[in-house]
Amino acid sequence: MSTNKIALVTGGSRGLGKNMALNLAQKGIDVLLTYHSQQADADAVVAEIRALGRRAAALPLDVANAAGFDAFFAQVKTTLQQDFQAERFQFLINNAGTGLHAAFAETTEAQFDEMVNVHLKGPFFLTQKALPLLEDGGRIINVSSGLARFSLPGSSAYASMKGAIEVLTRYQAKELGARGIAANVVAPGAIATDFSGGMVRDNAHVNAMVAGMTALGRVGEPDDIGPIVAFLCTDEARWINAQRLEASGGMQV
Repeated sequence: MSTNKIALVTGGSRGLGKNMALNLAQKGIDVLLTYHSQQADADAVVAEIRALGRRAAALPLDVANAAGFDAFFAQVKTTLQQDFQAERFQFLINNAGTGLHAAFAETTEAQFDEMVNVHLKGPFFLTQKALPLLEDGGRIINVSSGLARFSLPGSSAYASMKGAIEVLTRYQAKELGARGIAANVVAPGAIATDFSGGMVRDNAHVNAMVAGMTALGRVGEPDDIGPIVAFLCTDEARWINAQRLEASGGMQV
């Protein structure tokens, strides 16, 4: 059986998840990533990771559909055995997500429910279902947002879920500590990706506004975040537990 460490990264086909996956591979960690609909993008990331000398595979996953998690982990188990010669993985990175920009007064119940399913219910039960395959001494990394600390109009539903994830992470750390599993949160600030329609990256006004409220004077880039997630999966980070690490360049300080 393989002795290499393996990370499961949800939403690893593009944006922050892709950057996390590549940085993990650069740390010598094999990667099983998930994608929602962009299989070609996922396959390209797998090829990049393999070019770095690591093992990689991609599986489809809809994090909003908890009813599909049992079937997903049956696939994970098979993929671990076939592609990685492994029975378990060591790191779970709950990264997959979608954005919502809507005023509190205008947010619909359907929009709210989608945010619950994608950002709270999904990670809650995906992590629960992952526990039999997650090795003792492993790590859980949940992704939050600077918006859980400061408030910008239009993010009430999204940010509320991220606040809940931060509380959940502390409970995971407490309840899974007996297995030696550490759980932490990484909270990015505004990052220039295609998230929320590429708003931060492509809208010059938004880009300038974010830079103006950030101590380091620019918007974030994916490579500001991926290395932090990779670091949390190293032995050097073994004593970091139940913590929220915001990586926002000093937004709204």
